Amino acid sequence: MAHAVTDAVTDPVEESRGRIRASDFQGAERVATRALESTESEEERRKLLYSLAVAKRYQRRPAEALDTIRKLLDEAPDDARAWQERGHSHRALEQPDQARRAFEEALRHNPALPGSWRQLVSLYAEAGMERHRSAAADQLERLEALPRELVAVTSMMHEGRLQSAEQLVRHYLRRHKQDVEGMRLLAMIGAELDVLTDAEFLLETCIEIAPDYDQARFDLANLLLKMQKFERAHSQCQQLLDRHPENLAYKALLANAASGIGDQHNAIELYQEVLERSPRQHQLHVMLGHAHKTIGATDQAIESYRAAYTLKPDHGDAYWSLANLKNYRFTDQELNAMRRQEAADGVALDDRIHLCFALGKSLEDREDWEQAFRHYERGNALKHERVRHHPLHLGIRTRAQIEVCTRDLFEKHREAGCQAHDPIFIVGMPRAGSTLLEQILASHSRVTGTYELPHIIALAHRLRGTDRLIENPEETPRYPAILAELDGDYFRRFGEQYLEDTRLYRHGSDFFIDKNPNNFFHVGLIRLILPNAKIIDARRHPLSCCFSGFKQLFGQGQEFSYGLRPIGNYYRRYIELMDHWDAVLPGEVLRVHHEDVVNDLEGQVRRLLDFCELEFEPDCLDFHRTVRSVRTPSSEQVRRPIYRSGLSAWKPFEPWLDPLKEALGPAVRDRYEIDDPVNTRARWTAQA
Repeated sequence: MAHAVTDAVTDPVEESRGRIRASDFQGAERVATRALESTESEEERRKLLYSLAVAKRYQRRPAEALDTIRKLLDEAPDDARAWQERGHSHRALEQPDQARRAFEEALRHNPALPGSWRQLVSLYAEAGMERHRSAAADQLERLEALPRELVAVTSMMHEGRLQSAEQLVRHYLRRHKQDVEGMRLLAMIGAELDVLTDAEFLLETCIEIAPDYDQARFDLANLLLKMQKFERAHSQCQQLLDRHPENLAYKALLANAASGIGDQHNAIELYQEVLERSPRQHQLHVMLGHAHKTIGATDQAIESYRAAYTLKPDHGDAYWSLANLKNYRFTDQELNAMRRQEAADGVALDDRIHLCFALGKSLEDREDWEQAFRHYERGNALKHERVRHHPLHLGIRTRAQIEVCTRDLFEKHREAGCQAHDPIFIVGMPRAGSTLLEQILASHSRVTGTYELPHIIALAHRLRGTDRLIENPEETPRYPAILAELDGDYFRRFGEQYLEDTRLYRHGSDFFIDKNPNNFFHVGLIRLILPNAKIIDARRHPLSCCFSGFKQLFGQGQEFSYGLRPIGNYYRRYIELMDHWDAVLPGEVLRVHHEDVVNDLEGQVRRLLDFCELEFEPDCLDFHRTVRSVRTPSSEQVRRPIYRSGLSAWKPFEPWLDPLKEALGPAVRDRYEIDDPVNTRARWTAQA
């Protein structure tokens, strides 16, 4: 009885799969169809749709199979196996172009699908695309040469099953301790889980064991870019390109690293070289646009972003990059195109998120406040599903800073730390005006503006180690508790290491700026390792600041910003912690309110310079004329004179900001004279 399936099977997904394995395709279709009528689980529904599509195709009904797989992709546009099944259906319908695109999309989401590579080898050969056929054949050969466990690990990683992938690869490495591919995959899992230091160590070990293992070196370079260790990433990229001077992927990665170290002109040349030979890489057009934007070449940036969405009409990042220029105004044609793409079936989640934020900005510019808010809200909701921000853990870590970093601790280590005077830290909330303060100070002849440097946060992560706060909220965080245990000499060495690691960005000036806003969390650490550094708190009205953050789709980090309640809660913790620093380090942090800078530029510039012990220079008032690379979302704004319109940008959206006001809490609302949400609702209801 080849088609017999045990009655003990009660899971309809497993039963339908079992019937497919037993070639009982009619039975599989019957089970899946019946289960779809009653299931309430989205995950189960997707698995059943997949089984149903496979069963229909094997019954030689590919058109019906294609209709089913389209329903699945509407719900899960990133599902690689669904795209692969779509390719099989198009293949059965003798639609080679559509099949090829489907298999390519499958491999974009999961490159560990031998079936898709095998089909592409055939399809490329039939189309006379020899270079593509050869590359696909190489990838297929590499996959087929791997142990089955590692192919499964790779597939699990790309399907988001990281814990299962980690368990399997660790089990494999216990039996094959020196297997560099296994080590590389474990490193990639670590990178996805933000265990970056461990991932870096694993990849470096891979290269020590196998110096010519280019994939490990390529992954290490990418990881170093993610960690903002740009100089080391640049070195790894250069080694790859020295061995393979014609490899376009290595050349593009070197361009990314060159941009990271501030060599934008070389980055632009490299991007252009790659695009001359491979002009249809829409993502590279966006990267080229970013490099142009950084040096202020706005027209060229716009041209690059438009080229990207021309190549891929649903490429949300291209539209968002245009919106993120802040002063770009979308045409009616572009607005309608964004609306079509955002509403279309099968658009990848990342693209949909970017399109939502871009639509919000476009509609805000047209003063369609409610529809603008709805698109911002939708973009935030979609993004929030992907972030790992934990308000509970934020509260625990805030309280730990307050409990550990006392006046007694700073008094005890008053003479410790590196005594250098050159760092100037600008801290605060994102979108609070820190880029403007940096631009003002960087216009001074003795000051260099850098970037949002990662070094203080990286040191904090090192000190934190592998505390398990996420798994055990009752655990006391290792950092900052460790600060009370360290000998003062550690603080000196940490400070000296910070200066050495940041030397690349400083260009020999007397002073340099580190404007990573999230360093507000680590003011105590900064004071211990660099007691003579200047610390400036860039402060902005909570509604203005938080709503600006809510509208912003950040390149990375700032995971607290995707929701009115999370960002309001984060601002409340920021105020709580800055109040603590004022209490235990009186007079050592200069607070600069963005509204004061707008209303009294010269007065605040002189105040800033006095605090930094710098003589007044008129160029600081003409900051918008200063030519330098600026990589934050405010890059175009700080190239214009002071303007007042941003101060009240939140007000048209006030009818929808109650969750933000509630999250800020009564203490912050009282301090900034913000209406209680109940009063706001009453006022807007009366006006309506």
